[in-house]
Amino acid sequence: MPVCAIHLLSLHPATKTIPAFLHTLHSHSSTLKPLVVSRVIRWIILPTSLSTPELLAQKIHWDILLIVPSTTPLPTSLQNLIQHQWTVYAGVPSRLLVDFHSRNHRLLHPEKGDIPPLTGSLSKPRIATSAQGLELSRELREWIQTFSQSSEGQGAVSMLNLLAFQPGKKEGYLKYGAEFSKSIGSRRGGNAKIVGSVVHDAGGEDGEAWDEVALAHYPSILHFADMLASQDYQAVNQKYRVPSLKDTFILCTSEIGIDDFGSGGEGPKL
Repeated sequence: MPVCAIHLLSLHPATKTIPAFLHTLHSHSSTLKPLVVSRVIRWIILPTSLSTPELLAQKIHWDILLIVPSTTPLPTSLQNLIQHQWTVYAGVPSRLLVDFHSRNHRLLHPEKGDIPPLTGSLSKPRIATSAQGLELSRELREWIQTFSQSSEGQGAVSMLNLLAFQPGKKEGYLKYGAEFSKSIGSRRGGNAKIVGSVVHDAGGEDGEAWDEVALAHYPSILHFADMLASQDYQAVNQKYRVPSLKDTFILCTSEIGIDDFGSGGEGPKL
């Protein structure tokens, strides 16, 4: 099973901008072969016990999610632009990597009819006191309403999930995953496009406490919110997902096409 590196990167202040990093990344694209390059937008769920010193204690602002099909360290020219780095390695089934780029391009640039309509759950949302159980809190709802009105917020989002299971409870999460693919996620355009088991002997210690990683696509932040606000999703979430997890985190990201930065131009506005 191919092993991929999932890098969270906080850029050095001297780097100045994300486009400056992407210009350098593009020069290594033929060797690194990035699967995903995303701008980190915000935390949806914070880890509560695992990796908290590395991810949260220094109040780090994470800038980039970079997923590459290799365990080779990032080139020195990229390392020089990075102030903080958190990396986990995961074995990803080959079937998910075959033709990944074309399938991902179709998700990020959908054709007419590809995006399902919202189900209407946001008209009478199920509001929780906190988003930590992957529910729609008042604060998260207000942020989504604001973000969805921006140009970036009208496009697709990719949610990075790290998962640690309660002893003997993984089967419950698998049932949740099956329901996500069958109905509660897919009817909102949800697609778990990268899923893998954390590899604990691939080098580095950042991911030692975690079990699985998943990158879930949604056509827009409103499709994600529509899911969280619904009764059908929360029935499955509370029955299977929540009891199965010892800890988890979710980061909302927006994917970037690095080919736009290869011609010496400024690329898209970030």
